Amino acid sequence: MSDCIFCKIANGEIPTNKVYEDDTVIAFHDMDPQAPTHILVIPKAHIASASEINASNSAVVAHIFEVLAKIAKENGFENDFRVVNNCGARAGQTVHHLHFHLMSGREFTWPAG
Repeated sequence: MSDCIFCKIANGEIPTNKVYEDDTVIAFHDMDPQAPTHILVIPKAHIASASEINASNSAVVAHIFEVLAKIAKENGFENDFRVVNNCGARAGQTVHHLHFHLMSGREFTWPAG
């Protein structure tokens, strides 16, 4: 989508502090971190939210979780992290492109915080 900021990041139109990239996904530091380590992992293909995951695109989600584990291990927090996905505006999704927050470096509470 031409107006999607994450599509622009994935296409290299907007620079970012990238930590990982392959043919399917890109991972970069969140601009408004909520933890000492806060990385976003997004598919390069536009999927608006988790509600659009289906049989034709679900493999990308499995790959994202493989990448999340790889990033956590490479950065030394493989046993101490949180993964968050917000689906829809009422759930806190502000960019309507599927993305997962990988956070570590502090204690988390439930459900907020």
